[in-house]
Amino acid sequence: MKVGILGTGDVGRALGNGFIALGHEVMMGSRTAGGEKAKAWVNEAGDKAGEGTFEDATKFGEIVVLATLGSATEAVIAQVGADNFNGKLVLDAANPLDFSTGAPQLAIVGHDSLGERVQKAVPGAHVVKCFNTVGNPLMFKPELPGGPPTMFIAGNDDGAKAKTTELLKDFGWETADIGGIDGSRYLEAMCLAWVRYGVKTGGWMHAFKLLKK
Repeated sequence: MKVGILGTGDVGRALGNGFIALGHEVMMGSRTAGGEKAKAWVNEAGDKAGEGTFEDATKFGEIVVLATLGSATEAVIAQVGADNFNGKLVLDAANPLDFSTGAPQLAIVGHDSLGERVQKAVPGAHVVKCFNTVGNPLMFKPELPGGPPTMFIAGNDDGAKAKTTELLKDFGWETADIGGIDGSRYLEAMCLAWVRYGVKTGGWMHAFKLLKK
């Protein structure tokens, strides 16, 4: 499968490495082709890895992963053009975090979320909020006592969520579907719970687990 990843930061590289380890082809996109981070990642990741612009990566991918800064996500989509996302599964791993006061908080609150804004911006795509409630070192094959951990997802299309669930199993996760894309409001808040626990404890190797009877 072909995967386009928008963003060259730690999240983009971690997910890109995971997809490649599973045998997929990955193109990493950034604002301009030939960026140092993207080229360095391609050199490390091997012959299934490529790089280009955000638009190149979006056109390349059957799946597109949003691994951009939350504050930049909508601008990146506008740069690519909504039509280039049509028919694709879009995994939204971004969080709208605001650090302007020193302590992390959500830049989008109330009856809205970044996930909902992404779906509105790309109405022809199937957006699934995913990978936003854990740190990048644990995104692929997390090995934790009591695991596997649970990845919570939200999206409007059941087929897209079923496909996401299959991918998450390959990545080493259980999945909990909390409903439509408006569930992003709660998953983005879960990211803050994850961050605040990390700040309190000084450790970042933790993940959520849903227990059922």
